[in-house]
Amino acid sequence: MNTRKLVRFFLSTFFLGGLVGLMTSFFVKAEDYAQYLSPFNLWELFGLVMFFLGIGFVFSAVSQTGFFAYLFLNRLGLGIFRIYWPTVQVVLIAFVIFDLVYFPARAMEDVSVFWFILMALAILGYGWVVASIKAKETKRSAFIPALFLMVAITTVEWIPGMQVEGTDYAILMIFPLLACNTYQLLMLHRLQGDEPAKEGTGKQKNTPAKVKPGKA
Repeated sequence: MNTRKLVRFFLSTFFLGGLVGLMTSFFVKAEDYAQYLSPFNLWELFGLVMFFLGIGFVFSAVSQTGFFAYLFLNRLGLGIFRIYWPTVQVVLIAFVIFDLVYFPARAMEDVSVFWFILMALAILGYGWVVASIKAKETKRSAFIPALFLMVAITTVEWIPGMQVEGTDYAILMIFPLLACNTYQLLMLHRLQGDEPAKEGTGKQKNTPAKVKPGKA
């Protein structure tokens, strides 16, 4: 991967996070937009759009930091645990899924534990789909590391959003994180040139070799 591809990869991920964060705010913060639509206030509406776009950029930066940390952690885990590294990752994924249910349920006792179970299963299910696509496009052994990124690393990145009172910013954060992590995961092998090379379509001319006449 050369510097040009790396910069393009960074910028495309950065703007993806901003766009997804802005689109999510239209649903999560609809009442904030509504107060500047009636009566219409263009300047305040523009400022609100820039605010949520900027938040999306911040979440994108968090995602990219976590992604490159994951690449280092994956190499480190392979070096330390070797063939047991996939098993360690599965254990960590199970631990993270348990934490997604147990700790939020204790912090917000007025919310039914069913919603936390549903949230954890949704993240696991989405991560499973993305990891399956990654394994299909590369190799089967990429499934568990990809699932580890989409579940464990995304949850770690999501911790600041979950610590804010209320659920608005937790929702605003999780969608850009999932979008950016998905994009980075599925684009990495393409940038590295791991896809099978296509056969050339150019025709080769079969020119017969010239045979020198033998001496009598």
